[in-house]
Amino acid sequence: MFILTVGLVSLLGVMGMAMARTEGSQQLGTSKQLANEALESILTARETANITWSQIQNTGAGGIFLPGFNPIYQAGADGIIDTADDAASGYQILVLPGPDGIYGTADDINEPLTNYQRQVQIVQANDNLGNPISGLRQVTITINYYPPGFKVAQTYILQTYISAYR
Repeated sequence: MFILTVGLVSLLGVMGMAMARTEGSQQLGTSKQLANEALESILTARETANITWSQIQNTGAGGIFLPGFNPIYQAGADGIIDTADDAASGYQILVLPGPDGIYGTADDINEPLTNYQRQVQIVQANDNLGNPISGLRQVTITINYYPPGFKVAQTYILQTYISAYR
């Protein structure tokens, strides 16, 4: 009886952790999408020549991208994510299907992304010896979020390179 009780109690603990992870997977999926969205915004601005190569940097290096972690705002008038004009556009909102399970009906749930933060860091890319590589920058997009029931922020990082050549 004792062995059976210990087994059932440990099984309950595993079930609780599984439920927490399942709920956290939606936030992880949202984080991945937010990081990809920011990268696509940068690449589209470069491809369409809406900004110059010198502007594809953080503000401290002469570019247009805000440093540090910032709230997830909608893109501002320039259409580029994480620039100075975004705050005026308000928080980005995630629309989820409501209780009927159908997207686009009156019972949809509008969830502002206030528990997420995004950092776009753009630095000069270097070779193995630490020498700068002309026309190449490293882009690191970090998303911090707080899943329900967790007091510690979870992090998703997307890292890639962007070149000056279209």
